[in-house]
Amino acid sequence: MNPRTVRDALVAATGRLAGAGIGDPGRDARILTAAALEISPDRLTLAMPDPISIETEKRLETMIDRRMRHQPVSQITGRRGFWGRDFRVTPDVLDPRPETETLIALALDGPTPDGILDLGTGTGAILLTLLAEFPSAHGVGADVSPRALEVARANARDLGLEDRVDFVQSDWTAEVTGSFDLIVCNPPYIPQAAVENLMPDVRNWEPHLALTPGESGLEDYQAIAAQLEGVMSPRSRALFEFGEGQAPDVASIFKNAGFERVEIHRDMDERERVAEILLKF
Repeated sequence: MNPRTVRDALVAATGRLAGAGIGDPGRDARILTAAALEISPDRLTLAMPDPISIETEKRLETMIDRRMRHQPVSQITGRRGFWGRDFRVTPDVLDPRPETETLIALALDGPTPDGILDLGTGTGAILLTLLAEFPSAHGVGADVSPRALEVARANARDLGLEDRVDFVQSDWTAEVTGSFDLIVCNPPYIPQAAVENLMPDVRNWEPHLALTPGESGLEDYQAIAAQLEGVMSPRSRALFEFGEGQAPDVASIFKNAGFERVEIHRDMDERERVAEILLKF
């Protein structure tokens, strides 16, 4: 009997994922097969005719079992690509989303900052991306979760940025000192009742603390708006991601806190996505 090949294993994995109702079984099977082989996904085509070892196939089967339970691919592989870089991901942090790259693009379109503050840093993907793109800047990442901060510190080490960033356990700005030219934040914004309607990949696997702040989904914007001026420099910009349909409420929260200059920006799908706040006069 001819040995099983990588192609055989990939076809079987795709079929199992399709049978479990996974949305894009072919894509996920390719990523997981490459991870089991310990190669990059773009090399998978070249490996298709190769025999697959028993150990590698067992490793792949374990990964497919986890994905069939709707565990996110990024948690299984432990990595997620964001703005051209790979970041460590664990069940303790929110999986960086492509739409959050809108916040990065807006930040890069503005003045070069000396200091960057990332509130609710999670993986550190936003902050560390900006530090890599602004090589003269220093950053502070704040998060209430000590486990999330461990992930962010590991990502900083991976990217060689640990000398330019500090991480602090803080409930938003409570333990943050100093002022910053650029403040970025992707807070929890899903209304509590809507969590049950999320895809199981998100609902059952990502930390609820990073998904919902409470009943309205706006609670954390209200908390941050009351604290924000204390960490802003005279030339500060603050960029906040928000959810679909929340633009009017988010803008009102910051305007009611005294910030007259609030601008709403759209993402690449033309959805209102980011609020930009400038220091009130």
